[in-house]
Amino acid sequence: CEKLGMLANAGWPVIDELLKTHGLQDELILSAGLCHQPEARDWLLNQLEAETTTDAHGLALVQALSCWGAEVPEHVVIRCLEHPAQHNRLAGLQLLTFRAHTLTDDTLLRLCETALNDFRAPVVIAAIRLLQRRDGADIAEQIASLCNSRSDSIAEAAFRALGCIATPSSQRCLVDLSQTMKNSKRRELACEQLSQQFRHQS
Repeated sequence: CEKLGMLANAGWPVIDELLKTHGLQDELILSAGLCHQPEARDWLLNQLEAETTTDAHGLALVQALSCWGAEVPEHVVIRCLEHPAQHNRLAGLQLLTFRAHTLTDDTLLRLCETALNDFRAPVVIAAIRLLQRRDGADIAEQIASLCNSRSDSIAEAAFRALGCIATPSSQRCLVDLSQTMKNSKRRELACEQLSQQFRHQS
């Protein structure tokens, strides 16, 4: 199936015929994404809109569509981000990465809200890593709020993200955290990120 996908325009007619013969299978769905043909993209979107196929093959359809990046409609991205399954939310964040540069900070924060409030650390951390590419004050403050998370891995990712942002806003957040955090280990993390920033600036 992977080889068929790599055949591009020559591969899609064969993949399409196999789908008609054998029905929806994740391997064939993923190969449709790999061939990167407009007809395959339209077929994948149509399948994703069909409720009868979404439950069984939704994740494979989204993963296949990720090949098109920013061309994937926003409502598809939102649908993934709001899906309760972890893999779907992670796939939605991956799709959002491709269009993030076209969005305002407020819009990006709104789209990431569900992921940032997820109870699973991998989803929250993936959202943090997406946001840390931006340097807005509101984003820095949102990430700083996650430094108080009950999860050590989420808090650590948030501290490192503030360090990566390296703006006056993120520095102010780190200074505040270094002075107010009750957890000594987390105060040290804040100080560590601050010292690294000042070292790079000198």
